[in-house]
Amino acid sequence: MSDATTNTTTSLRAADISVDEFHATASAIVREVGKVIVGQETVVRQVLICVIAGGHALLEGVPGLGKTMLIRTLADVLDLKFARIQFTPDLMPADIVGTNIMEESESGRRTFRFEAGPIFANLLLADEINRATPKTQSALLEAMQEKTVTAANQKYTLAPPFFVLATQNPLEMEGTYPLPEAQLDRFLFKIDVLFPSPGELVEIMGRTTGAAVPHAGKAASGAQIVAMGDLVRQVPIATHLSDYIARLVIATHPDSTSAPEVVRQFVRYGASPRGGQAMVLGAKVHALLDGRYNVAYDDIAAVAGAALRHRIILNFEGQAEGIAPDAVIDELLAQIEPGD
Repeated sequence: MSDATTNTTTSLRAADISVDEFHATASAIVREVGKVIVGQETVVRQVLICVIAGGHALLEGVPGLGKTMLIRTLADVLDLKFARIQFTPDLMPADIVGTNIMEESESGRRTFRFEAGPIFANLLLADEINRATPKTQSALLEAMQEKTVTAANQKYTLAPPFFVLATQNPLEMEGTYPLPEAQLDRFLFKIDVLFPSPGELVEIMGRTTGAAVPHAGKAASGAQIVAMGDLVRQVPIATHLSDYIARLVIATHPDSTSAPEVVRQFVRYGASPRGGQAMVLGAKVHALLDGRYNVAYDDIAAVAGAALRHRIILNFEGQAEGIAPDAVIDELLAQIEPGD
């Protein structure tokens, strides 16, 4: 296995960080991002949860809501190696992972050299990911799951931290392809980016049409993000809360005896075990962001929508009735109660 990029963060992976330091660093990140991004507090918080948890995020919203700007700003604030791929119908897998190039030496000997693609970054922006074909989208699968890339039977390790933050337009818009279920399942969260309020829209226009250009400063490094992620893994979660998360995931399956009527009627496939993992990690980060070193029910409820909405696949009846996955999740949270 080869290293295609220089690893600058592994020496700090075991760095100790207190809950107070975690909270202070996260607050500084949010504060710097807020110098550029107006509003969208929930979106910023959920993206930050994904990054700290070491997961990937899919941001969905109509064009012009600042999804790309948010991701670029976050890369600046975290001082990460950043790469952007604009997904288009003619994009090929080699445009993402790289390719072997034949080189001829002065002696006339020909050898192949691997030219790394843009995926060899710390933070990869997959812009408008659902405008590329499923074949090209699948080029991200190995990197998102295993943090490695295989090209010409050679495996390359991606330097930590590595995150894919993808944007997509709603499927109703022209020129989009639905993401395969296997691709969707590799995103820790799917985050809905909503239209700004009138007051926020006024602020956006003021910031973007004046002489001064908003700029965010550095608030953390890749090494700090890795250390924060290490702390997340150490946060305890009570057995009854883990059981509650498991029951939520199982109840998303229409053939489960615990599935609510809305699931049995409108859902074709339920969430995979990754949905439970996403809720556990998301709830742990959410607790730390609030300055607590233990997971509570409210932490799980706060991340359930983002962790499950892209993992609940509606059947034909659900699509025809216009049922939203979030409505299914709300019903699950209302009917499945945590134990003692």
